Amino acid sequence: MNNNFKMMLKSKPVKDLTALPALGMDDKSITQGFRHYYSHTLGRDRNCKSTHYPYKALSLTIRDRLMERWKNTHYAYQDQDCKRTYYLSLEFLMGRTLSNSMLNLDLHDTVQQAFYKMGLDLEEISDTEQDAGLGNGGLGRLAACFLDSCATLQLPVKGYGLRYEYGMFRQHLENGFQIEDTDHWLLDGNPWELERPEYTQRIKFGGYTEFRQSHEGQFKVHWTGTRDVLAVPYDIPIPGFQNGTVNTLRLWKAAATDEFDLNEFNSGSYTEAVEEKNSAEHITMVLYPNDSSENGKELRLRQQYFLASASLQDVIREWLVHHDNFTQFADKNCFQLNDTHPTISIAEFMRLLMDEHDLSWEDAWTISCKTMAYTNHTLLPEALEKWSVHLFDSLLPRLLEIIHEINARFLKQVAMHWPGDTERLRRMSIIEEGPIPQVRMAYLAIVGSFSVNGVAALHTRLLKRGLFKDFYQLWPDKFNNKTNGVTPRRWLAGCNPQLRNLITDTIGDKWIKDLSQLKKLKKSINKKSFRNQWQKIKQNNKQKLADLVHQTCNVEFKTDSLFDVQVKRIHEYKRQLLNIMHVIHLYNRIKAGDTKNWTNRCVLIGGKAAPGYAMAKLTIKLINNVADVVNNDPDIGDLLKVAFFPNYCVSAMEVICPGTDLSEQVSTAGKEASGTGNMKFMMNGALTIGTLDGANIEIREEVGDDNFFLFGLTAEEVETSRSHYNPLQLIQDDTDLRNVMRMLETGYFNQFEPGLFDPVIQAIKNPHDLWMTAADFRSYIDTQEQVSQAYQDNKRWTTMSIINSLSSGKFSTDRTMQEYNRDIWNLETVAAYPVE
Repeated sequence: MNNNFKMMLKSKPVKDLTALPALGMDDKSITQGFRHYYSHTLGRDRNCKSTHYPYKALSLTIRDRLMERWKNTHYAYQDQDCKRTYYLSLEFLMGRTLSNSMLNLDLHDTVQQAFYKMGLDLEEISDTEQDAGLGNGGLGRLAACFLDSCATLQLPVKGYGLRYEYGMFRQHLENGFQIEDTDHWLLDGNPWELERPEYTQRIKFGGYTEFRQSHEGQFKVHWTGTRDVLAVPYDIPIPGFQNGTVNTLRLWKAAATDEFDLNEFNSGSYTEAVEEKNSAEHITMVLYPNDSSENGKELRLRQQYFLASASLQDVIREWLVHHDNFTQFADKNCFQLNDTHPTISIAEFMRLLMDEHDLSWEDAWTISCKTMAYTNHTLLPEALEKWSVHLFDSLLPRLLEIIHEINARFLKQVAMHWPGDTERLRRMSIIEEGPIPQVRMAYLAIVGSFSVNGVAALHTRLLKRGLFKDFYQLWPDKFNNKTNGVTPRRWLAGCNPQLRNLITDTIGDKWIKDLSQLKKLKKSINKKSFRNQWQKIKQNNKQKLADLVHQTCNVEFKTDSLFDVQVKRIHEYKRQLLNIMHVIHLYNRIKAGDTKNWTNRCVLIGGKAAPGYAMAKLTIKLINNVADVVNNDPDIGDLLKVAFFPNYCVSAMEVICPGTDLSEQVSTAGKEASGTGNMKFMMNGALTIGTLDGANIEIREEVGDDNFFLFGLTAEEVETSRSHYNPLQLIQDDTDLRNVMRMLETGYFNQFEPGLFDPVIQAIKNPHDLWMTAADFRSYIDTQEQVSQAYQDNKRWTTMSIINSLSSGKFSTDRTMQEYNRDIWNLETVAAYPVE
């Protein structure tokens, strides 16, 4: 470029090269955009029969409209220099994006009209979209709901996660066993993401630390000799509900610093030449590697540090564009750590501030402690992550030095508070001593955060009394509760359009952004026409679910039966085993001719078991074996049907929860932190059978005792019963339980697989059974009979269904996010600039 041309450029005012006329939101503009992408960008013609290309063309058409609002939102945040929150999570279970984007842009009816004129089926094309493989269960889905609500509330919140090439796995069944297939959800690309290579960050692993003296005579720590990896960002738009705001989810993809070693390649060592590239890309290859091996543990720690370092560097980079120091950083920024996975952020933030930006320990620690906030999602001690000091030292030596220093300073504070209490020092130390010293990540999170919250009232209370008792006694003001929720846009307005229309016709549409307005439906409960419409919609939704079950499981559900559903991760504490024991009990009753006042029941169970979790996988096998016997016994007929739903996912739940009559929330009291499936079911008018665990307690408070089927021991009763728990005596004293155990012990459901279910039988009979399945059996069976009798009273059941839905206002993530913001983040709402 010659100097005259450079001078000419400098003399001209900088223009916004992105300034274009606003895109139309009418059916004609949608059709024009769709045809352009379909014909010109994707190169398809009238001979194309695939639904993939129409889906992609429509996605790009909708994304264009998101892009306008996306940029205007970013400009508004930038111009107002507003405080921001960054939500760090290893999971974001987003589900499908197209339908959600059309709903939030108020374009669904417009697109449907445009497609009708073109002779295209919008529902068929929407079903082409794959669920994004970015999460596993409740934790990831919660994060997705949080982002939706933040955008709807116009809060400047940005999500940070990992761009996994493969999801956890696709589940299918072979002879009743779970088989894991790769979930290559990105195989056909993702039209919703935007690569941003200009913001690539460099991440260090391995190496060693050394002290070097600066020109000013100060000693600085240098982490050197590292094997570096690049973090390449991909952005996904997160639209608010019909308000012009589009926030960002930034996902990091791992890439090698060099494609391959050219010298190795030229010498003929082809495998070694690309080894570095492959090793780097493994970090974001798969969601949740199996960490039962040492290699799996190392990869998991790599993922956590990769997310933390890339995200923190990115936030600091953006900060330094507009600021030349960190004086106001804590006033303008907050990091919310979603469970223990991203808590290494605390040590990494210290490293960045001290080693890269020359802050003192005291200044760095002050900033860090004012910006980091930690959400805990579990009451299971084994789920609180620990990493061996040896692994930390080999992979992240500089981080380990910082953690040791944090711990030393913290223990000094503990010693001053409780002089001479060495046992408490041992309990509270971030470093757990023993044959294999471990770094307790949850303790690091508490020490380095200004806020620690649980996710349901009981969960937070148990954290204070048990798991984190010592820390609560030291810092009571740090601890607070934020009961979870779900977004009503996806989990009622989106997935249940007929019910959405009925509610809107009855009370207006403001409930979609203020779910508490559902209480206005109370005036309509006693109107026969309203109840009839409600019941008709439920029957239509049950038929859709029955069609899905038949298509997926080859089991026929009749819609006049009670649809009894438990879909969630397979885990012993969630007690799918108790559910299938009830099914065996019902089967025994039918075989014995005990069917007086019988209620036909269709039981649907679904969920994935972690690949290395033997008992969970055996539970899936038991469910399928029982289903096979029940469904093929001519004596049973339509009285009882059982199906296991394979590869349960977000898009499946969007059909399942509107069609469910009874929601199974049967975890051992004191073990489920919150639950969010219970809220989705409730929102769509399902009734809950459950223990006093997690958010069940608050659901029951909202709906009233008469509209919730309660059973089982309380959390306190569970703990006091452990010392004298005697399942053998319970079995001996209860004829129904004894008959269920007899069916299992005689191999009735595994006649050609002898001894297969012995571990299950032993678990039930074990006096040290953590989940106390036998203890709750009698109460569960009796309460299920109450359910059956209530279902026979059509008016009563429909009334209870309406009450459950209209009482669900508390369980919107809009309320949850408002509480996070009020008590933790302190953000101002910022409206996006309008599209003109």
